[in-house]
Amino acid sequence: QVQLVESGGGLVQAGESLRLSCVALRGSISSFNALAWYRQAPGKQRELVAATANGGPTTYADSVKGRFTITRNRAEATVFLQMNNLKPEDTAVYYCGGGTYYRDRGTYGMDYWGKGTLVTVSS
Repeated sequence: QVQLVESGGGLVQAGESLRLSCVALRGSISSFNALAWYRQAPGKQRELVAATANGGPTTYADSVKGRFTITRNRAEATVFLQMNNLKPEDTAVYYCGGGTYYRDRGTYGMDYWGKGTLVTVSS
């Protein structure tokens, strides 16, 4: 069974940057059609932040467009989330997911999840 592991979270001030990483300890990132970053803030539902699919679109939540970038490094078997100009409202636990992009519906379905990494942005 694939195990995804996130890293790179931490405490930063507003306006600063962080880069999150996700690797597969068992299995391979390359086996996933789609890779995504989700986040869950206290008291809120988990939401899609960014996703990328083989031969498909790269998708961003409106709240992070122009600030966050998802990249898939096949050589390193890693997916990154570069987060710039962080805001206090970006504070959340960030989860890496691996799964499938369903073209007919234009949606992503994640089959595997990491345990998350905490990002805290102070004002």
